[in-house]
Amino acid sequence: MSEVEKLIPHRAPFLFVDQIISFSNETIIGIKTFDERDLWLKGSVPKSEYIPGTILIESMAQCGGAGVKLLGITKGIFGLVTIEDAEFYAAAKFRDQIKFVVKNIRLSEKIIKQSGIAYVGDKKIIKASWMCVKI
Repeated sequence: MSEVEKLIPHRAPFLFVDQIISFSNETIIGIKTFDERDLWLKGSVPKSEYIPGTILIESMAQCGGAGVKLLGITKGIFGLVTIEDAEFYAAAKFRDQIKFVVKNIRLSEKIIKQSGIAYVGDKKIIKASWMCVKI
């Protein structure tokens, strides 16, 4: 079992975070590289090498959730309930390492509100904000 699997309930093939690099009350940083195990995602656009944008938003939310669990602020299972804002700037391809920088806006026992930016290298590819609630 991976370290991330100990933190959030997601499992392959729906686990979209490889590692949490750092975490604090302000910021959580994690990474994901979509590889051969994730090629089923190509089913949405079979001839494309791009990761679907909705999967990147889910990846950021999973990264944020895992980081919050490491902080010890929440217990239980949280579900994504709103995507308040999302902007897409560029695409990520399979085998790109994607870095997620997640900002904690509100953390409580019942509500997690965060925003994040995903990068490939130094290039910003997506920005979003979302909220999760305890299920």
